Amino acid sequence: MTRFAMLASSVALLSLMWGCGTPTPPDTRAADERAIREIEAEAAKAAAARDVERYVSFYADDAALFFPNAPLVTGRDGIRKATEALFATPGFSLSFQTTKVEVSRSGDLAYSYGTNRVTMNDSKGKPVIDKGKYVAVYRKQPDGAWKVLADIGNSDLPAPAPAVKSPKRAPKKGRR
Repeated sequence: MTRFAMLASSVALLSLMWGCGTPTPPDTRAADERAIREIEAEAAKAAAARDVERYVSFYADDAALFFPNAPLVTGRDGIRKATEALFATPGFSLSFQTTKVEVSRSGDLAYSYGTNRVTMNDSKGKPVIDKGKYVAVYRKQPDGAWKVLADIGNSDLPAPAPAVKSPKRAPKKGRR
């Protein structure tokens, strides 16, 4: 399949997912947006308190984390392990601020994005502050609660310079 065909298929699929279904009334969508903002405010409090269980409770059982410089983390158990390790990092703190929440017309999916600030100690114990941004995708659960399905974060810091290896030199040929 060509890149164009793959892109067109992806756009068509996303359009169907986002726009299909019975439209949710605007007042319900507004209430869902408020609910997601409240979830993110509570998640930020849980992160500030390093409360692993409370923080992980905001994720769906089949959620995925896409964090920089780390492998994909899937499932609530994987997210719990990753969160435990992160919260145990010396000097760790996380804060984030929601910028936008958008709920699909069908009312079963939503996304949010915003800014974040992560602090960790470097190898010498000095705090390093990393400001960045995130996108979270939510899915409404059968009980009406919203849970994070996908969580993507990245840094505003410049990418580290690639390590450059010096080329190997051919051994010098001796004179005969």
